[in-house]
Amino acid sequence: MAGTPQPVLGLPRGLDLRPWHPRDADVLVSAGQDPAIRKWNRLIVESPEHARRRIEGMHERWRAEQAAIWAIARADTGEAVGLIGWGGIDLDDGNAEIVYWVLPAARGGGVVVEATKRLSRWAFEDLDLHRLRLCHSTANPASCRVAEKAGYSFEGTQRSALLHEDGWHDEHLHPLVQGDI
Repeated sequence: MAGTPQPVLGLPRGLDLRPWHPRDADVLVSAGQDPAIRKWNRLIVESPEHARRRIEGMHERWRAEQAAIWAIARADTGEAVGLIGWGGIDLDDGNAEIVYWVLPAARGGGVVVEATKRLSRWAFEDLDLHRLRLCHSTANPASCRVAEKAGYSFEGTQRSALLHEDGWHDEHLHPLVQGDI
């Protein structure tokens, strides 16, 4: 990863996955103000400058081979409507965990499912990872549906494993293993 630029990956429905740019700072600020995104992701972005620092951190983690975070963006305008990517990448042990959110206008149409499927293929084919994880609060049925529709199986519940805005939540663990797709 470190020696290559982060690729742009096409999605159906006129969307692309592309690296975040400093010009996307206002999108991060908006996302940080969305109650649903804050509830499930604890995304706190205080200002455009704070957002630009976070975006630079995404690029630093790519170069350090620790994370690969994309903007879900409209192919025609480049406007970011969400975030998806791999956190906690461990190239030696062959695993990573997917993270995502989308702004209200992009919810409910299967965008996250398509992006999850595309990034899962990328992680297996380009990074040669073996096991991918999708974890979410047990109180978040929408993420459970994303996991199921993207082909991730339900493995179990981890007690008090995820800190959210309102406290600790149990979380569902959904893995996808090389060869499942």
